[in-house]
Amino acid sequence: MSFEIVGPEAEACLDWRALTDALEAGHSLPRAEIGDTFLYRDPDTLLSRAAWIDGMGQLVKTATIFPQNKAAGKPTVNGAVNLYSDLDGGLEALVDFHLVTKWKTAGDSLLAARKLARPDSDTILIVGAGTVGRSLNAAYGAVFPKARFLIWNRSTDGAERFADSLENVTVAPDLEAAVAQADIITCATMSTDPVIKGDWLRAGQHLDLIGAYRPDMREADDTALTRATVFVDSRATTIGHIGELKIPLAAGVISEGDIKADYYDLPSGGFTRRSDDEITLFKNGGGAHLDLMAARYILEAWRQR
Repeated sequence: MSFEIVGPEAEACLDWRALTDALEAGHSLPRAEIGDTFLYRDPDTLLSRAAWIDGMGQLVKTATIFPQNKAAGKPTVNGAVNLYSDLDGGLEALVDFHLVTKWKTAGDSLLAARKLARPDSDTILIVGAGTVGRSLNAAYGAVFPKARFLIWNRSTDGAERFADSLENVTVAPDLEAAVAQADIITCATMSTDPVIKGDWLRAGQHLDLIGAYRPDMREADDTALTRATVFVDSRATTIGHIGELKIPLAAGVISEGDIKADYYDLPSGGFTRRSDDEITLFKNGGGAHLDLMAARYILEAWRQR
């Protein structure tokens, strides 16, 4: 049986707005079935995420996380993405792992911003000067082309290197002051304790939270959650799994009813900003079903090149 190999060269065929359209269309199909498995050999992790969407196909994305690789100058995260046919279950494509992860992660947040951020947003603050931050600069810049970008990072040197490598980014030395200036705040950190304080937020802002992925991780405090209208990409992959929501839910700070909508509410119009003054908060959980939608978009864009 033959299958396609889609490598990093496919990036030249991709478009951020078209990706978010594909993600939105994917949520009009039957609800995805999702399964995750974790294997550990301290300090290393093997994570496999599977998704099945009727009408789209199946995907298995396997990642290896080896933190000690960093000291040796090697990538800490590697993996593979297998995309299977919806018609007969045959292997349809091997799609570059890093390409899928990049476009899925930033595209997930970008779709939310298209629905929740004010269209006149002109200042975007990126919190965290890592690889994801660079993807966010590209993604948000595609939809908000006139916006100016600020970058804040725990390490000022890291923020300065980030800004020096991009033409449209200015270093923000003080996080609280930067939040006050921003219309959109997008966070991609590895923090376990909140870095964004709800008391800093003002009417009309959109807060995008990406970094927290474990039960012990948070990027925003309780006040941010109670002041904002809370949205998630998927209730199934965030509420019981990620500290951003799991911790305040367990403490009774918020209830599941306070989570306004997820992407499966897009077709009914429930995933939307209600007023110019509303503060919106989005938790990007990045489930395997979004990997499937992104990989399918990438494969189709590559075929149509």
